[in-house]
Amino acid sequence: MRIKPEQLGAALQKSLAPVYFISGDEPLQLTEAADAIRGAAKKAGFASREVLAVDAHFEWKQLALTAAEQSIFADKKIIDLRLSGSGPGTDGAKALLSYCGSVPDDTLLMVTCGKLASASLKSRWFQALDNAGVVMQVWPLEGQALLAWLQQRLQLRGLQADRESIRLIASRVEGNLLAAVQEIEKLYVLYGSGNLSYQQIIDGVADNSRYDVFTLVSSVIEADVNRIYKIMTSLKAEGVAAPVVLWALTREARSLVKMKWQLSQGQSRDIVFRNNQIWDKRQALVSAALNRLSFPDLNAIIILSAKADREIKGQQAGDAWETLRSICLLFASVKPV
Repeated sequence: MRIKPEQLGAALQKSLAPVYFISGDEPLQLTEAADAIRGAAKKAGFASREVLAVDAHFEWKQLALTAAEQSIFADKKIIDLRLSGSGPGTDGAKALLSYCGSVPDDTLLMVTCGKLASASLKSRWFQALDNAGVVMQVWPLEGQALLAWLQQRLQLRGLQADRESIRLIASRVEGNLLAAVQEIEKLYVLYGSGNLSYQQIIDGVADNSRYDVFTLVSSVIEADVNRIYKIMTSLKAEGVAAPVVLWALTREARSLVKMKWQLSQGQSRDIVFRNNQIWDKRQALVSAALNRLSFPDLNAIIILSAKADREIKGQQAGDAWETLRSICLLFASVKPV
């Protein structure tokens, strides 16, 4: 069954499906949807959770083994399967088909991955997940959808603003929902609950966080180490949220993996750049990065990104900003100390 992000809450209140598949390249909606499913499952008695992070060394037989294992802590468990790319690959497709053909009792499978290609929507593995449970795709919000989302998030924080003020917030966060949440939280801290004036939003909402993050991405693609250190220091000092930085870096890594794979399949560089919206000004830089970074390099970046994600969420000890800095250095082909 396919649902939209705004329908997930109501669907979870009605019943819990045995399988959930969430895909998209909008990190906040992806994270919040996964959190909502885990929360509903926990209330339903799924007290145990196994996280399977799929990388180049992952063996897909682990999915069946994990499903068959009996937990010593709980009768019901969640299998949290996290795909590193935009699909499961050949072996993963077979494993998912097998799982959906005989869904285990007292087990909830939640699969998350990046944005799917249109061809994947017609694949057998996708259809199997759709038939076995709930499928949801999240998209970046634009136009009226973004304005409505901002208004709802403000209301959840006890804040109200007129239409023009909400438009101002939208223009400053440029569709970056993680940055938007950060700015709404800042407005609440500054002014408390209640009505916000246009001037308060002008004073309170930063208009440079998103651009600073993307300046960082440009620097890592250029392998400009000195600039990387300066921007990272500035982002941390200005209070830019670590998940925003991680989102930008991870998105770039996945994009490079996708393009490198397409080139390895014999597609011309011009076609690959056009299909991935790499326009003239960035083509030379991206070409240099693709030549410099191997598949193992990019895989190491994605694995380190998963570590940073765990550190940000408090699931692993460590300094997330140090890990983010290491990710940047790997992009620049500099081995972190």
